[in-house]
Amino acid sequence: MPYQNKPTRPELGPDEMVFGVQSVLETLRSDQQIDKLYMEKGMSNPDIQQLAFQRRVTIQRVPVEKLDRFTRKNHQGVVCLVAAVQYVKLSNVLADVHERGEVPFILLLDRITDVRNFGAIARTAECTGVQCIVIPGRGAAAIGSDAMKTSSGALNHISVSREFDLVDTVKYLQNSGVQVVACTEKSPRDLYETTTDLTGPLAVVMGSEEDGISPEILKMVDTHIKIPLLGAVASLNVSVATGVMLYEVVRQRAKQ
Repeated sequence: MPYQNKPTRPELGPDEMVFGVQSVLETLRSDQQIDKLYMEKGMSNPDIQQLAFQRRVTIQRVPVEKLDRFTRKNHQGVVCLVAAVQYVKLSNVLADVHERGEVPFILLLDRITDVRNFGAIARTAECTGVQCIVIPGRGAAAIGSDAMKTSSGALNHISVSREFDLVDTVKYLQNSGVQVVACTEKSPRDLYETTTDLTGPLAVVMGSEEDGISPEILKMVDTHIKIPLLGAVASLNVSVATGVMLYEVVRQRAKQ
């Protein structure tokens, strides 16, 4: 729904930028989790590319001007950002949820790119009992200090999973007995008039600020719902819309 160059080194800070071929290589070889990896268009480095592939880190090809905006030092055509959180496997989250006897409540964010939106969403998700936020391997906001600040520390208390392909993630959730519900203005089903039961194992999908949920995901979900809009403006900010959707889940579950 649319809404608006050093060798081996010590542990990095949560929002540290690493640049230069050797430094990036050492970071990829370490247990640090990479949030973003940028490489100059046309550049080839088999060692970086192989390590990135092994760690399932997407290389984003960008013009040199973008790398220059990160640093005016000699970046050698490659820059990476270290994640402020430790990503977890969704399968491990679900296993832990079941072990604790809880009902799965997962939030999938399809290409949310605004850092402040992401932080605000994470804050609401933690407050509503969401056990894990799932983001795609590419096309999502960098989880750095800005996101951590906007979340008011909520990102310290909620699991974040970065999955290579959200389409595969939807399939996995469905095969695990989790109902996947998309919030999109393209739906004919009103959130407050639908008979959709949101009290069982559930994953809510929210889409990017620009073009909403991708068509591939919309085709796969179990159902979709729209938030009614009574004014002249055609859409809500995605963090606000997420709050509306998540608290409807809270409301339904509280009535049980």
